[in-house]
Amino acid sequence: MSFLEVKNIDVFYGDVQVIFDLSLEVMEGEVVSIIGGNGAGKSTLLKTISGLINPAKGEIVFEHAPIQTAPPEEIVERGIIQVPEGRRLFTLMSVKDNLIIGAYNSRAEKNVAETMEDVYSLLPKLKERESQLAMTLSGGEQQMVAVGRGLMARPKLLMLDEPSLGLAPILIKDIFRTVREIANQGTTVLLVEQDVKHSLSLSDRGYVLEHGRIAMEGPADKLLDDPHIKTAYLGL
Repeated sequence: MSFLEVKNIDVFYGDVQVIFDLSLEVMEGEVVSIIGGNGAGKSTLLKTISGLINPAKGEIVFEHAPIQTAPPEEIVERGIIQVPEGRRLFTLMSVKDNLIIGAYNSRAEKNVAETMEDVYSLLPKLKERESQLAMTLSGGEQQMVAVGRGLMARPKLLMLDEPSLGLAPILIKDIFRTVREIANQGTTVLLVEQDVKHSLSLSDRGYVLEHGRIAMEGPADKLLDDPHIKTAYLGL
């Protein structure tokens, strides 16, 4: 039985259709990647699952309950947390205060100190930087704060939107290593990425999104070996 199931959704921005009859599923404990070029609809899909956009057609089911008309705050309470593209930190607040803001749902509020220790254990550099203003951090450190803030909400499903965007190659490896560790600790991950090689290398399965439609899907290792993926996304 699927942990998250998206069933035949259509999504519009005004009169413009962005997602067409899209279906996918995520099993509990998986890392699933959604890959595709700019404008493919990847971020729109995450916003729809998060409740920021309502689909015009179709259904989204999480833990056996439909959520496609639920408001974003209810979806957060159910355990779906999105780390948005571009980090969106409170730059004039400290690292610690940015993390605490993540623990605003009723499940997380009861365990702030414990969860913060877990986050610091996973991301020890944040402990070293906890009193610094977020604006003084490097891009990679800011991305780690954004991930840590998401983890402070104690997610059942963590959705990451382009976590490697704008980072140097060595920092990209750190980000993906962290994502794998998050999954190893029991959190289900839905990962949107343009870095196809890294994202599929750490994933169980993947979906290829092109022009708002699922073009391919399957085990991540099979997608990495696929000639179309190699040509279109890996430049081979």
